[in-house]
Amino acid sequence: MEELTLKIEHLCSGFFTERGYVPAVDDVSLVIPQGQVVGIVGESGCGKSMIARSVMGLLKYPGRITGGSIQLAGRELTGLPDRQMQRIRGKDMAMIFQEPMTSLNPVATVGRQMREALLLHEKMDKNAAREQVLNMLERVGISEPEKRYNAYPHELSGGLRQRVMIAMAMICMPKLLIADEPTTALDVTIEAQILRLIRDLSRQTGMSVLLISHNLGVIAQMCDAVYVMYAGKIVEQADAFTLFDSHAHPYTKGLMDSVIDLKTNPRRLPAIGGVVPNLLHLPAGCAFSPRCPLAGERCRAERPEMEQLAPGHMCRCFEGRRA
Repeated sequence: MEELTLKIEHLCSGFFTERGYVPAVDDVSLVIPQGQVVGIVGESGCGKSMIARSVMGLLKYPGRITGGSIQLAGRELTGLPDRQMQRIRGKDMAMIFQEPMTSLNPVATVGRQMREALLLHEKMDKNAAREQVLNMLERVGISEPEKRYNAYPHELSGGLRQRVMIAMAMICMPKLLIADEPTTALDVTIEAQILRLIRDLSRQTGMSVLLISHNLGVIAQMCDAVYVMYAGKIVEQADAFTLFDSHAHPYTKGLMDSVIDLKTNPRRLPAIGGVVPNLLHLPAGCAFSPRCPLAGERCRAERPEMEQLAPGHMCRCFEGRRA
């Protein structure tokens, strides 16, 4: 039986506001086998980052996990006290945040922030920790690592800060790495280098990766399996080859069609009409029905459940086979 690093079952999390409960993640289940890279794609606001923060235990009021299970290597995380989560974060799981300037301590040097994780979790002495930090900075493509070690975040460019975040997340070689748009602000050369590094570490150490991205090219290059999210729910899941070759959900098709094809050189880039629905006032039926070209009366009246189209290929759609 395949060993799972992360297992999420029927996860529900959202925000309690004056206007009511906002279900940002609604009954989501996913698994990440050991050593595999699993991607989540979808428009902004569909719940991708909310899943990541739920797993990391970083939801603060008014955000809250309201149901479901999150297991890391068989250990239940939901309901753990913050002190225990602090021992797990950084060592057993780590996250690359999308905005490094809001995640790095502005009054601590890069070296001090990275070294702290090794001193806390690996019980290293300061000299050994410094050498490992310098090595990791070099591995993520940072030139003059000794100079950057003593730099403050505001002294670095956006791309360098992003690489520091990536190095910090991987410094303890966690079992699970959550990468939320990990190559934001990086040029294509460094992006390729970082993605190759993440993939190589995954293969060498058995580290599992949850990759959140809008870039379907990155997802196709990196992922073993892909989950497509819309309005807080998984609407399609499959291995990467199946999803790109024979996707079934109209929303997935819309995402694929929105990628420019340089061979055809279209004058106008296709786009999905309409906007993501207000999570406080979801449609009575399928959440995608107001924007779906295939929607019928049943779609507007009933909410579809996930159905298996083929082994490992699931889709939440009444008309998905026609997409």
